[in-house]
Amino acid sequence: MRFTKMLVPTIKEAPKDAEVISHQLMLRAGMIRKVASGIYNFLPLGLRVIKKVENIVREEMNRAGAQEVLMPMVIPSELWQESKRWDVYGRELLRLKDRHDRDFCLGPTHEEVITDMVRRDVRSYRQLPLNFYQIQTKFRDEIRPRFGLMRGREFIMKDAYSFHATEECAEREYKNMYETYTRIFERCGLKFKAVEADTGQIGGSFSHEFMVLAETGEDAIASCNKCNYAANIEKAEARRQVSGVRCQVSGEKPLTKVSTPHMKSVEEVSKFLKVNPQLLVKTLIYDSSIGSFAVLLRGDYELNETKLKKHVPEIFNQGAVDADWVKLADDKTVRDITNAPSGFAGPVGLKCKIIADYSIHGIKNAVTGANEKDAHFINVNIDRDFKVETFADLRNVVSGDNCPRCDGTLEIMRGIEVGHIFKLGAKYSESMNAAFLDENGKERPFIMGCYGIGIGRTAAASIEQNHDKDGIIWPFPLAPFHVHIVPVNVNDRTVMDAAEGIYNELETAGISVLMDDRDERAGMKFKDADLIGVPIRLTIGSKNLENGMVEIKLRKETTPFLCKRDELLEKVKGALK
Repeated sequence: MRFTKMLVPTIKEAPKDAEVISHQLMLRAGMIRKVASGIYNFLPLGLRVIKKVENIVREEMNRAGAQEVLMPMVIPSELWQESKRWDVYGRELLRLKDRHDRDFCLGPTHEEVITDMVRRDVRSYRQLPLNFYQIQTKFRDEIRPRFGLMRGREFIMKDAYSFHATEECAEREYKNMYETYTRIFERCGLKFKAVEADTGQIGGSFSHEFMVLAETGEDAIASCNKCNYAANIEKAEARRQVSGVRCQVSGEKPLTKVSTPHMKSVEEVSKFLKVNPQLLVKTLIYDSSIGSFAVLLRGDYELNETKLKKHVPEIFNQGAVDADWVKLADDKTVRDITNAPSGFAGPVGLKCKIIADYSIHGIKNAVTGANEKDAHFINVNIDRDFKVETFADLRNVVSGDNCPRCDGTLEIMRGIEVGHIFKLGAKYSESMNAAFLDENGKERPFIMGCYGIGIGRTAAASIEQNHDKDGIIWPFPLAPFHVHIVPVNVNDRTVMDAAEGIYNELETAGISVLMDDRDERAGMKFKDADLIGVPIRLTIGSKNLENGMVEIKLRKETTPFLCKRDELLEKVKGALK
């Protein structure tokens, strides 16, 4: 492809609303352009990258035995009402009406549609297992779309769904997809890690996220330095252990109220009272659909709401609680429960149920709020001064925590979620009455799995992992072109004849080439080449040609080198390997 025949509108400066490097560089390199908030056009260079990702995904999904289908983006509300997600999915679900006033939505995911498709035509266990996938546009009405392709509203996704007669078969396919995803991201040239994850709104019994490792990643990952345990921060387990934190004086001291004027935060209180923040017990008041309750955890830890929501039913001895209704209480509720403004809550004398993180089990002579403005208790002790309804793992793990699976320690790193696999079980088949006849003629619900990959997000994550101050550094498998030819002077016939000859030779060999045939300064062409990030740059200049040489520069290297013209093809092939 010749630069003069292609739309590549590079720009020097990224728009101010482009916050992350992938967004900035894709805009600057002329790969995407914004249409509306969270919605983008893919320009020719950007689409070539997207197609590279799609092709890798498609080849590996086909190799794994999955069948490609294509489902509609516009979905009737009846299917979502069957699964009971129409009213609970939230405002990310973009709802619309047709001319007959019938309700539809733009598909953010396709569990309902695929379940309906299979229940219509699959009736016997002899037809199972099945795995269907599509590569298609999705829409989620994000409250705050940002980061370009990393968190858009409209995006391209590969989603797959498997159907099984037994749990054992479903677990075999889960492993198959785990291995398939590993091959996909290895072929994309990415450094990644598969981590245990929460199932979220999709549901199911267990799941793994595939995270591209990058310092700019928005997700935190806990990874053991000895075994292969890894989980995102929402799921990562804190090993249960009795806290060794206590005051220097042994034994329980008398409960004492102290004045702490205007001191609310852990940092303020610990500094004012001259105690270790680990000795403070934070008391957070939460609301749920079945009542208010208090959450306790050590002052230096952060609450993990995902974990909390799973344990709320235990507090009230209820079978299920709507997770969307578990939220931090407002100021009025806090005052009604504690008789004090926010910031001074404590467990002593509290008239509500209490759930506590394992981190406070064993703390002696702790500091807590006194349920009174500008006051705290010191020398607070569990059982003597208050009772805990339930202890549970409720906190975010931190670097240095003990691994829950071995004697190693956890390290915290950053990652970007690009893939997610779920074992769904019968969540959708039961609610939508999707069943098959087993070998005994008995009707049973399908056991399902769900497997997604963000196509555009994978491309953006690659940039987050592979860039420098000058631009993108594409891994060979995802690069829009393999070679970028830069003729120094397009008005020099000798230079252009050599450039055309090299261009045709490489193209004939199956190597994709972008030739910058613009009549521009060489410096400008070099800057655009670095920005776009094609792996190999060939500079064609008259002086080197006189000596039968061509300059080669690998994008990931800083120093170019010379190559004999008649050895160029083999040298390029070697670099591409």
